[in-house]
Amino acid sequence: MLQKTPASPPVSDLAIPHAEGVSNDEFRAAMSRLAAGVVLVTAHDPDDGPRGEDVGMTATAFVSVSLDPPLVLVSLRNGSRMDDLLTDVPVWAVSILGEKQRHIAGRFAMKNRVSDRLLFADLPYARGEESGAPLMGGALATLECRTESRVVAGDHTLVVGRVLTVDAGAAGGGPLTYYQGKYRNLS
Repeated sequence: MLQKTPASPPVSDLAIPHAEGVSNDEFRAAMSRLAAGVVLVTAHDPDDGPRGEDVGMTATAFVSVSLDPPLVLVSLRNGSRMDDLLTDVPVWAVSILGEKQRHIAGRFAMKNRVSDRLLFADLPYARGEESGAPLMGGALATLECRTESRVVAGDHTLVVGRVLTVDAGAAGGGPLTYYQGKYRNLS
């Protein structure tokens, strides 16, 4: 017998704080036990000044979704600069950071920063041909993406992007990972 797929909950139901018995601290502690790769998500804001401004953010909630077509997903905090920008700008980029790029991850994870322009100032990067966004030099791989869909999920928005370009580069070394609240190397 076929069962119907349950309907998606209304958006208002997504605002329910927590399942009974699950606190913020307990959930955060449990999820800190999951090691994650570290990426830098970038986009170019053409409306910010005469030449625009590059915007970047560190993310650990980034995954491959599909091979055919090639799709990836990144989770953005609702109301963040990147979330707001990607609402209007459909193309963006991802640099998968290597173990020697911890300083880049830390720099773009800072809260209350004044200007992304200063964060990019001394970093080696190339501008993506499809997105116009910075692609970090020395990254393990870079991708340029076009937003396919956005799904609000609690206090984050899940952005699914179609991969337009990929460069697996020749960068050596292992990946930068995030585990129990710290950047780590696999070695």
